[in-house]
Amino acid sequence: MSKKIICLFDVDGTLTDPRQPIKAHVEKFLLETVRKEFDIAVIGGSDLNKIKEQLGDGSIYEKYKYVFAENGLIAFKDGKKLPTETIQSNIGEEALQDLINFCLKYISELHLPFKRGTFIEFRTGMINVSPVGRNCTKEERIQFYEYDMEHQIRQKFIQALKKEFPDLALTYSIGGQISFDVFPFGWDKTYCLRHIQGYDEIHFFGDKTVDGENDFEIYESDLTIGHRVTCPEDTINQLNVLIALVKENKEKEQFTVPMQCA
Repeated sequence: MSKKIICLFDVDGTLTDPRQPIKAHVEKFLLETVRKEFDIAVIGGSDLNKIKEQLGDGSIYEKYKYVFAENGLIAFKDGKKLPTETIQSNIGEEALQDLINFCLKYISELHLPFKRGTFIEFRTGMINVSPVGRNCTKEERIQFYEYDMEHQIRQKFIQALKKEFPDLALTYSIGGQISFDVFPFGWDKTYCLRHIQGYDEIHFFGDKTVDGENDFEIYESDLTIGHRVTCPEDTINQLNVLIALVKENKEKEQFTVPMQCA
C-alpha cells in the first residue's frame, strides 16, 4: 500500500527569498505538481500576517493543508484555527518584561553601520529580536547579514542573554537575515508536529538547519525526514527527486507478485 506523505515547508529561504513574495513558478509547481502527489503545509517563525504577505492572503488556506505561524503556536488545518498558547502565560509577565528591557538596553549600546525601527516584535509564542531593526530595507537586510556573518552580532547577543537569564527555560534561535527568536523550551518548529496526524511520512524542507538556527530541531526530529535546501530552486529540485522516487516505488508495488502459500 502506498505511503501517505505530507511535505512541510519553511518559508523564508525555502519557498521564497527572505521576506519576499513567493515566485509564480514556485507556487505553480507546488500547486500543480507537488499537490497531486502529497499534501502540503507551511511553517514559519514569523507572524501570520507576514506569512500571508508572502504566500497569498485570502487563498492561503485553500493552498495548504496546514498553515503554521510562529513555529506552530498559531495553527490552522483546512482553514480552521487550532488551540494555542502564549509566551507570557508560560514564563510570566515579570520575566518577560525583564527580558525585553535587557534586549532594548543591549541594542541601545550596540554600534552598527546603521539602525532602523522595530527592534522587538512581540508574538504569541515568542519575541523576535532584531539588533538592526525590522524596518530596514531589502538592501539593508543584505548589508546587515553580511556584517553579522563577520562580526557575529546576533550570536554575541544570544550569549549575553543566556548569561543574564540562566534560569529561564528559553531557546534562542537565529533565523533569516536580521533577527533571532526567543521562545520557551520545546516551542521550536517541532511544536507544529503535534497537530499533524495520519501520515506515514512527514518530509520537512528548510534552509536554516544548523544547530542554533530555527530549522534545526524539526530537521533533526525523529518524526520527520529532513531535506536541507539552499533556495527555492533547490527546493523544487529536491521535490522532483522525491516525486520520482515515490512514483518508482509505486510502480514496483504494482508489479510485485504476492508469494503463494505452499
